[in-house]
Amino acid sequence: MTLHFTDLSRILFIDIETVPECANFEDIDVKKQLLWQKKASNAGWYKKSYPDESESIAQSFCEKAGIYAEFSKVVCISLGYFVVKDNEINSLKVKSFYSNIELEVLQAVSDVLNTHYNNPDQDHLCGHNIKEFDVPFLCRRLLINRLPLPKLIDVGGAKPWQTRQFIDTLQLWKFGDYKNYTSLDLIASALDLPSPKTEMDGSDVRDMYYEHKDLDKIVRYCEQDVCTTARVYLALNGLPDISEEKMISLTFS
Repeated sequence: MTLHFTDLSRILFIDIETVPECANFEDIDVKKQLLWQKKASNAGWYKKSYPDESESIAQSFCEKAGIYAEFSKVVCISLGYFVVKDNEINSLKVKSFYSNIELEVLQAVSDVLNTHYNNPDQDHLCGHNIKEFDVPFLCRRLLINRLPLPKLIDVGGAKPWQTRQFIDTLQLWKFGDYKNYTSLDLIASALDLPSPKTEMDGSDVRDMYYEHKDLDKIVRYCEQDVCTTARVYLALNGLPDISEEKMISLTFS
């Protein structure tokens, strides 16, 4: 999917960071424990990753619950957008919304989408694997928190050709190949772009949040992913790269 250069200002780049809803399996109520046990034991990764069933359920919750919307929460959402002047990219501005209270994060991002990106015919949401993860995860957590879905992501039951507002760098890189997942880190490396995984990766988010209580570091990591996604998008469309000096964090400025 190639967009005309003038459309760059209507693309909102996104990345979300999620953690299990509680620090440990024992912290969730008994009903949820049973539901997790059923969910995990039926997952393809379970027996392969956790051969010792005596400890696997609790361990799997800590390590895997963060990718399931029913057992987790959003702690950070980073958004980025290009500032385009005279047909050239002036800067990439990134703003993060983060809190220990998930509702605050979701409401803030909903406000941005509803106010500034509410036309699926001209606005676009871009991320890595957003069609399989970020968008459906965000929609589920919004509904769980009893918040209405912003128009841009209200795509329940939509056919693939009805979700053209989503630009997925994973899908762009696949070129029709449906066999393999390719990480953002690997694509960035292949395109000779800086890695977003300099200090941590997705597997570290749970411990960084619950054990180290360093939400700021998670936010910086999330913003790195947004910047890398934007640079990958430019490369895949044959457009000039943007220098790090032009990437501006509105969160920490």
